[in-house]
Amino acid sequence: MSKKEVNQQENKSLKSSIIEWIKVFGLAIILAFVITLFIKPTLVRGDSMVPTLHENDYLIINRIGYKIGQPENGDVIVFKSDLEQEDGSNKDLVKRVIGVEGDEVLITGGQVFVNGNLLDEPYLETGMYTEGEIDLVVPEGKLFVLGDNREVSLDSRYDKVGLVDVSDVEGKVFVRLYPFNDISLID
Repeated sequence: MSKKEVNQQENKSLKSSIIEWIKVFGLAIILAFVITLFIKPTLVRGDSMVPTLHENDYLIINRIGYKIGQPENGDVIVFKSDLEQEDGSNKDLVKRVIGVEGDEVLITGGQVFVNGNLLDEPYLETGMYTEGEIDLVVPEGKLFVLGDNREVSLDSRYDKVGLVDVSDVEGKVFVRLYPFNDISLID
């Protein structure tokens, strides 16, 4: 083989390699885009969901589930709020759905009732007291949410958060990925 033929062969091989790398990167970008349509990572800030979730837990939320269905009582959700972060952007909050549209939510004497039934809350720390006096029917398109750590949670009991618009829900928390020794599905 002549030197010219060797150079042509090397150029073809180099072009072929470059084209393959472009295909791989293009496919990776498309795949990343498609994945972010269905799931979204988020980081827990604060202690409002202790003992279920802790500060700096890394979560994955299912973004597609509520496109085909609605939030249900007991779901742990991430939603957009009007609260501002230090950088001026709006905070995403993580809370548990206690009441959906049409549910009567009553908080009295430290206990939570939904539709006249005392709410069974095995996710709360023993002896947890739910502060406040609430008696309302959740309006259409809204959710009533509470943090699992009721003593420090800023949630639907307070005007700063209030009832959550279903349209502000980003998704349902379905897995904790970090810390690694605590990887788990979230109910």
